Amino acid sequence: MDVSFLGGPRPQRGVGVVAPFDFALDRELWRWVPDEVSLHLTRTPFVPVEVSLDLARLVSEHETLGDAVRALTAVAPEVIGYACTSGSFVGGIAGERAMCAAMSLAGAPAAVTTSGALLEALTELGVRRVALVTPYTVSVTRVLEEYVAEAGVQVTGCAFMGLTREIWRVPYRDVVAMARQAVRPGAADALFISCTNLPTYDVIPQLEAELRIPVLSANQVTMWAALRRLGTRAVGPYQALLDESARVWPPVLPEEQQEHQEGAS
Repeated sequence: MDVSFLGGPRPQRGVGVVAPFDFALDRELWRWVPDEVSLHLTRTPFVPVEVSLDLARLVSEHETLGDAVRALTAVAPEVIGYACTSGSFVGGIAGERAMCAAMSLAGAPAAVTTSGALLEALTELGVRRVALVTPYTVSVTRVLEEYVAEAGVQVTGCAFMGLTREIWRVPYRDVVAMARQAVRPGAADALFISCTNLPTYDVIPQLEAELRIPVLSANQVTMWAALRRLGTRAVGPYQALLDESARVWPPVLPEEQQEHQEGAS
């Protein structure tokens, strides 16, 4: 019997995560994490504000982020991620970069944000056209569209739910329905499902098989980017961002081209 464990637990590498106070999907984040890595989560202070642009600004203030990062550095993570999409895109690309700088100033050895990770993932996959699904109101959704466009990526379709609370309760079937609404055949190189409080892990392979394009989600890109800083890989079977062998599909033709080919046959 191997009793080497009696000398203490095996060394583990750490990823710190700053999440908004209403984040409810800790267990989903862990599903992307390999066994040798630990997650250390902390939350921003509670504020009595519903999901909105005002809330996005409040939970991403540099002082708030700095306090959270300093708390996490006590357990010596190798990278700290800010797991909030709207909070990291509300200030545009310059605002996202300033957030990373503020996290680094507070002691983060490496810093990533969800929205920064999104742009990194789009670059990794060579995406120039993206469809969007969000649980947000129209005003928050429009700022996400502007953020993506600022990065030079065309938004080809968008569907949103108009929610202001309890986003973690949205069932998978609603996420799938919104994805089908947002993606037009042949129009997008990828789909992004926004909000770290929206459950997505199990629907990603299903949607990729159906839509035949990479499907990215807020929690997925956050964990992918953070673990990448550690030189390790996120765990996500049949997810194109994480598995290069899952990135090849037959092309999805626009409806008019499909009709032309059918007529010629």
